[in-house]
Amino acid sequence: MNRQIRAALAMHDFFFENLKLNYAVIGGIALQFWGEPRFTHDLDLTVEDRLNLRELVTATTQAFGSRVPDPYRFARQHRMLLLTVEGVPVDVALALHGYEESLFRRSHPVEIEPGRLIRLCSAEDLVIHKAISPRPQDLADLEGVIYRQRGRLDVRYVRSWLRKFSSALDNPEILARFEQAYAKR
Repeated sequence: MNRQIRAALAMHDFFFENLKLNYAVIGGIALQFWGEPRFTHDLDLTVEDRLNLRELVTATTQAFGSRVPDPYRFARQHRMLLLTVEGVPVDVALALHGYEESLFRRSHPVEIEPGRLIRLCSAEDLVIHKAISPRPQDLADLEGVIYRQRGRLDVRYVRSWLRKFSSALDNPEILARFEQAYAKR
């Protein structure tokens, strides 16, 4: 089992089992299931922001440490926790209310080994995350998910959320990135 998967299992145990918080893997590990697999050296996930922020930061950094000197200040400014788990850089996005509730409802439990699960975002939610980012690698990932999921994507769901993000961020390129990639399928 690779280090990223071991880190994902540790995050499942910590957030879902111990703290009783919803979470979903949203990065390269999810890409292995929904898109064109590629090497990833880190683990990206989003976690429910139901606890007091200081309580969440304290519990998480006591368990795993932090990659930044002032994790509470960083979490307040960026809504992220930067950890190292099983020797793997782990970026934990603190979910905002609204979209993430949908993401958590649609997440998929995946059994990694007997009795050991992780929760992956849906293919649609991975597409949404990839479409928001302007990085060339994310565009390639977006195209890979669309290609692998041919005809199985809930395109209305994706477009609905991408329209909202495009509007909220005043960035029509977000929806356009998806439409261009989707047209290539």
